[in-house]
Amino acid sequence: MGGLGTYISEIAPRFVKMGSDVSVFTLNDGNLEEHEVINGIDVYRPKILNSEDVVPTVIAEDIRRWGTGIRFFADLTMSNILSVNKLVNELVRKEHRNYDAIVVHDWLSIMGGMIARRELDIPLIFHLHSTEKGRNLGEGSKTVRDLESVGAQKADHVITVSYAMRDELLSLGFPQGKINVVYNGVDPLKYDPQRVSQSKIEEIRRYYGLGPSDLMVLFIGRIVAVKGVDRLVQSMVSVRKRIPNAKLVIVGTSDMQYSIEELVSTLKLEDCVKFRFEWIPEEERIAHYAASDLCVFPSLYEPFGIVALEAMSMAKPVVVGARGVSGMKEFVIPSGPGQTGFHINPYEPMDIAWGITSALEDPRRAREMGENGRKLVIESFAWEGVAARTLKLYEDLLNRGARKKEAAAKPM
Repeated sequence: MGGLGTYISEIAPRFVKMGSDVSVFTLNDGNLEEHEVINGIDVYRPKILNSEDVVPTVIAEDIRRWGTGIRFFADLTMSNILSVNKLVNELVRKEHRNYDAIVVHDWLSIMGGMIARRELDIPLIFHLHSTEKGRNLGEGSKTVRDLESVGAQKADHVITVSYAMRDELLSLGFPQGKINVVYNGVDPLKYDPQRVSQSKIEEIRRYYGLGPSDLMVLFIGRIVAVKGVDRLVQSMVSVRKRIPNAKLVIVGTSDMQYSIEELVSTLKLEDCVKFRFEWIPEEERIAHYAASDLCVFPSLYEPFGIVALEAMSMAKPVVVGARGVSGMKEFVIPSGPGQTGFHINPYEPMDIAWGITSALEDPRRAREMGENGRKLVIESFAWEGVAARTLKLYEDLLNRGARKKEAAAKPM
């Protein structure tokens, strides 16, 4: 589950606990219940119909080039239409359900959100976690870029995850007066190093062939170009010269497995770079953080970076990409008494190596950085606080909108 999935699954139940009524609409390939109540949340999953053979005839040329991805776009479009139909025609007009706001996330649900806003005449809040241009380190799909842009124009309010992301949106022409920033969070009770047994830590380290004296450098996440994994691998040439017992463990699904394996082979790093090219469940991910000595996330583009926050909650020092659009540089403290890690230029393997060796060469300092990171998470980044700040912002935005509506309705 990526950052957006983590966000929804963590924040929606907390909204409910704080007294809000929440309905969630999401994809259904036909194997899931169409309606469930989970943790007090009404979850609706209208069953989609396969339209991949129809969609290519009515969509933009850039989507046709997606190849097998056309099915995803077709399913997503169908899900948006079926979801908004369920919301407007059944829940509101037939069952007389009342909603105060429509909240959508990224381009994935903005189509349905814009239709619902027009039909129900209630505010649309558009959360943007990343942009098409940023995710693709270039232009990406014009269709998706247009959906993001039109969605921001039609939405009453835009919320994003960092000031770096806000600046990116402004540079792309998004309406300045609508944009607000609320950071993501983590659950420090779940991501707690005390929850992981020593035997589990040893099990993880044995799985990768690490000995008692080896230092485990962990990358966990999607293994795609934007995450900088290739440069991270290259950095290990320099790292192992200074710290021979440093071992890099890379975990996550990948669309570049072959190229990464080839790179390791070319650089003759088989002895110090270990892979696990698969998705692992959350408890296993937590155990990996606990087993590591350092976590490294050299993303070229990372509007927030929940993985870095998870690692900090697990009391691990972190090395993060801090060039360009990087939300991580806003919460990873690179110096001073509260230091939690190092900022590096993710485009330069030598700079990544500098960050890794700087963190590993002084074990006492590394422990202090980890302790500082966990303290910072508990004080400022627990999901409860994030949920409270988000709801307060919703309330303020809705009240402001209501006042404007009332003022506009008054006779001159």
